[in-house]
Amino acid sequence: MAGASGVNRRVFLLAIALCAPATQAGAQSSVPALSAREAYDGVRARKLILVDIRTPEEWTDTGVPKGALRFDAEASGFEVRLAGLRVDYPNKRIILIDRSGGQASSVQQKLAGRGWRDLAIVRAGMLGNGGWLAERLPVEAP
Repeated sequence: MAGASGVNRRVFLLAIALCAPATQAGAQSSVPALSAREAYDGVRARKLILVDIRTPEEWTDTGVPKGALRFDAEASGFEVRLAGLRVDYPNKRIILIDRSGGQASSVQQKLAGRGWRDLAIVRAGMLGNGGWLAERLPVEAP
């Protein structure tokens, strides 16, 4: 039964997050972003939670950043899983990484409009100039 109560708690917290008042339009003009190196160092220091939001096919193509969780942003339940991280790691910032930064930025902005203030992205993602692979940071097999 403990598993069911954990799921109910996450659904409840997601409902609260979805109902949170949005800030004024345009109040957040830029997306909080870290360099790939800053994200890697934060994960190693156990201060950040890195979430790779690409598809399983993309994980297979390039590998997954070492220490990253895999949450396909296109899969159902994506936002609920992120909300679960907020519950499980209340004092850690969640950092999103994607292919080149665009999708992570869109997801971050969408969730910021719903009241999420603890999300940031990895600038240039996995494949962009200055991204994870360009910085030769470690990857794991998917």
